[in-house]
Amino acid sequence: MTAVLLSWAAALWLEGAAGLHTDSVVLAVALTLTLARGRWWADRRGRLTALALLPLAAAGCAGLSRLLAAHYGIGAALFIAGLALAIWIRRYGPAATRAGTLITLPLVALLIVPGPTLPAAARPEAVNWGWSALIGLLAWASVLLVRTSAARLTPGPEEPGHPEPLKPRRATTPRPRPSTRMAVQTAAATAAAFVLGRLLYDDHWPWLVLTAYVTASGNRGRNDVLRKGVRRFLGACAGTLLATGVAACGLGGHPAVAALFGVLAVALWLRPLDHAYWAAGMTTALALLLGYFGQNATDQLPARLSAIAAGAVLSVASAWWLLPVRRGRPGLTRS
Repeated sequence: MTAVLLSWAAALWLEGAAGLHTDSVVLAVALTLTLARGRWWADRRGRLTALALLPLAAAGCAGLSRLLAAHYGIGAALFIAGLALAIWIRRYGPAATRAGTLITLPLVALLIVPGPTLPAAARPEAVNWGWSALIGLLAWASVLLVRTSAARLTPGPEEPGHPEPLKPRRATTPRPRPSTRMAVQTAAATAAAFVLGRLLYDDHWPWLVLTAYVTASGNRGRNDVLRKGVRRFLGACAGTLLATGVAACGLGGHPAVAALFGVLAVALWLRPLDHAYWAAGMTTALALLLGYFGQNATDQLPARLSAIAAGAVLSVASAWWLLPVRRGRPGLTRS
């Protein structure tokens, strides 16, 4: 959260100094929030990989966001291809796995940042690709600065590196590798989410797509996907109740921003215990964000809940009936 606040403050200053779109600040927070939890900070190679890929991926997603607004079908196809490719390349070892994860960060942030987060009058101007790349660099620098400072100020040995992902065993059957199966499952679930999201939720299609991806990612078997889908929905229900209480208090302006960061901090703290806490925190934070921009978040929460449920169902159906990943095989979930 220290890195998130640092990135937010820098992006807020940059927005005012350069006249950027408010999406730039949300993008900085979203990228830093997800980047800080990654494993690429354990060694110099990982840090340089993040430095090289994150700004480029953020710039590409800025163009993809515009393409989705102008040509939804083409943009959705490119988005799905990017997600599937990031999963499929895991077969080529730890470096490819880290690169794939970095590619997905701006894609996920794109689902949090798009126009429906803002009032209609604020949507015409978007952050161009160059500023988006700079925001990606800003997120990287914020996380690096905080982690380096923490390593120097905290007594004791340095943070140990994470074990490298295991390489999958060579396939002995004509069945696709686990990485291929997970890529196909994710592509199918997100494709269905794009279609249903546009038909049922109009501009709020990211709600359904984000849930479909989050539920399908890190597939450790059919039961794991089902469990994540149920927990995400239950957490969103709890977040809806909390957000309704916040809305009843009439919290807005700068106090809403302070409450938003407080909710994110608690959600990050509790996330390792259960994904439901994270879903609850994100639902509440989104309601605070919408309220800050003058929208009635309470009226949108029922639609958001139904979108989360639909996205979870799509991911579960894909994981269970489309090239299912069997749990328990060595290297299966890391390929």
